[in-house]
Amino acid sequence: MILVALGANLPGSWGSPRQSLEAALGQFPTYGLKVEAVSPLYQTPAVTPYAQPDFVNAVARITTAFGASELLKQLHRIEADFGRVRGQRWAERTLDLDLIAYNGLIIRKSDGNGPILPHPRIAERAFVLGPLVDIAPDWPHPILGSSATELFTALPLEDRRGLKRLNSASKD
Repeated sequence: MILVALGANLPGSWGSPRQSLEAALGQFPTYGLKVEAVSPLYQTPAVTPYAQPDFVNAVARITTAFGASELLKQLHRIEADFGRVRGQRWAERTLDLDLIAYNGLIIRKSDGNGPILPHPRIAERAFVLGPLVDIAPDWPHPILGSSATELFTALPLEDRRGLKRLNSASKD
């Protein structure tokens, strides 16, 4: 199972953060990525050392012919095409695409350009685990052995309550 987390907390050329996520998913096929399932969208507090706008987050299950490293490059291309400028860590962004898992592959170190898999902080992130539970509740973390549901319920209650599912009819 290949999992990609999506997030945005700044408007971009595609509109609001929500519109950017929806547009990015619509563009995935152009980049050789087939979307199999997408979680509902959530509004989530920014997890940063300084104040910034809330994020809109989701998780997608995809298929692709690309290997993990090339897939990560494609995700970075999409981000750039949506106005993402990589700079300061934890900066606000028009689009953030993280490769969360790639068919159970474990990569513990990166050369700086390739992925670390599964994503090293997935077990700490309600904004990833909540949406992940919607589309793959039984997904097993390949190192920890826990399911997405088990990881999510192990998070502090305050983190889990910070997720607000967005109404599908909303335009924000």
